[in-house]
Amino acid sequence: MVKNASNIEKIVNLLEVIDIEIKDLEELIELSKNDISELDELKNQLSETEQKILDLEEESLYSEEFDNHSAVLTVNAGAGGVDAHDWAEILLRMYTRFLDDNDMKYEIEEISSGEEAGIKSCSIRIDNFRAYANLESERGVHRLVRISPFDSNKRRHTSFAGVDVIPLIEDSDNYELNDDDIRIDVYRSSGAGGQHVNTTDSAVRVTHIPTGIVVACQAERSQLQNKIRALSLLKSKLIIQEKEEKLKKLDSIRGEQVEAGWGRQIRSYVMQPYQQVKDSRTNIEVGNIQSVLDGDINIFINEYLKWRRQGLND
Repeated sequence: MVKNASNIEKIVNLLEVIDIEIKDLEELIELSKNDISELDELKNQLSETEQKILDLEEESLYSEEFDNHSAVLTVNAGAGGVDAHDWAEILLRMYTRFLDDNDMKYEIEEISSGEEAGIKSCSIRIDNFRAYANLESERGVHRLVRISPFDSNKRRHTSFAGVDVIPLIEDSDNYELNDDDIRIDVYRSSGAGGQHVNTTDSAVRVTHIPTGIVVACQAERSQLQNKIRALSLLKSKLIIQEKEEKLKKLDSIRGEQVEAGWGRQIRSYVMQPYQQVKDSRTNIEVGNIQSVLDGDINIFINEYLKWRRQGLND
């Protein structure tokens, strides 16, 4: 995979500084053996060096090509009927809570309501430094096990939702699209979203006919602006797809595209008969499922970045 040149340069600079400071520490240690007054300076220098090592540890998690980019996160209800639609809406709430708690600027670009409850799908645009790297962990199938609120017999149901995360490519405007390869449909916006979603008649859906990729946007009041944003996202997706094909690694950026169903989940959320959220890649487990659904997913993000780094280094 192509590396993030700016991050690698920062890592190299930090390593050089740390190397110099370690040599200074060695000299201070020798001096402090004969002069106790040097101890305070030694402690201060040690604290500063420790902080730089922590900074190096953090920077090493963000070395991939698109890590610093903004992103679009999409949620699609999978297997499970009305429960899956409800589950998709719960995930939408989880992500918006996370974004709000971390002061990340976002906008709901598209949302499609379910027939009975919940949502069929939604797209969230996150304009924030390292949005892609910090949300890449969410890409995959999320599985929910609970007593269904829609089942009069109060039976336990399993629901699935698929989450995708795409980096926004700044130079996507230079990517040329063949007009014959795209179909543009206009439709009425639907679904709830509060201040983060527009509800006018200007929603736009763009289909790339050769690949079957579909993107939609309803964030703007202007149909033209929604079209521009949808085309920009489509171009980003096509750029990513071409890079995947060139590198011959289906999981290098987007990962394998799979059906949201049994055996495909990257994370399981169990409400009954016990409470637990477990990530199948990192094996991280959290017992307080409500805190996770309220947006506290930082532990999963951080552990995923460590897991990803380890996999890239193997």
